[in-house]
Amino acid sequence: MPEFDCSREITLPATPERVREAVATNAGNASWLFPNDMDPSGAGAKAWDRPTQFAIRQEQGDWFNEVDFVIEGRGNGTSTLSYSHCGVFAPEQFETQNEAIQQHTDFYLHTLSEYLRHFDGRPVTYIGDVPGAFQAPATSGTPDGFQRLQRAVGVGPETNERDSVRLTPDGLGPIEGVIDYLRPNFMGIRTADALYCFLGRNALGGPVALGIHSFAPDVDPEKTTQAWQRFFNATFA
Repeated sequence: MPEFDCSREITLPATPERVREAVATNAGNASWLFPNDMDPSGAGAKAWDRPTQFAIRQEQGDWFNEVDFVIEGRGNGTSTLSYSHCGVFAPEQFETQNEAIQQHTDFYLHTLSEYLRHFDGRPVTYIGDVPGAFQAPATSGTPDGFQRLQRAVGVGPETNERDSVRLTPDGLGPIEGVIDYLRPNFMGIRTADALYCFLGRNALGGPVALGIHSFAPDVDPEKTTQAWQRFFNATFA
């Protein structure tokens, strides 16, 4: 089976210890990716050297999946993260799955940086399915699905990163935020107490999705989920 390799290097606004807390713990992952059960003594633990490296490998027969984080302090409260994700796909899935991983990696590493810059250490509530986030109806899987979503939240062709945006899902108060990431298939919106990750997986064969990392102490996950469900249902009716 063909192997993929997704490698990135990014400078993060946090010390190596804080970066490691974000990438190598369940609560840390919930703050920018989704909750993961991290176990340093598990069979898949390949490296667990505090605070410089964290790696996990899963394998079965010819199949394997490995994620590796190497962290290096740069002084002044910053660190460099060298990230590598490699594994194998079935030949008929390789092109689509590889493109999905490359795009998701860029988006989620950006979200990691936003978390460390604005919310580091704050308790988080992740709202969304694991690992697929909160999915819109199957009718969102059309070629224009993500553009329809963007129009519904007030984002158009003239909108740029760092522009302000106001989200108004029925059942929740107005949500004021800023667009911190805007690409053809991905959009990140940061508010005073949350990171909203909109995923245009329609371009990769799936429905549009949303993951919310809420740092508000009084967030109601069920009420929030129901409000966004109504929003998605109305948008893609």
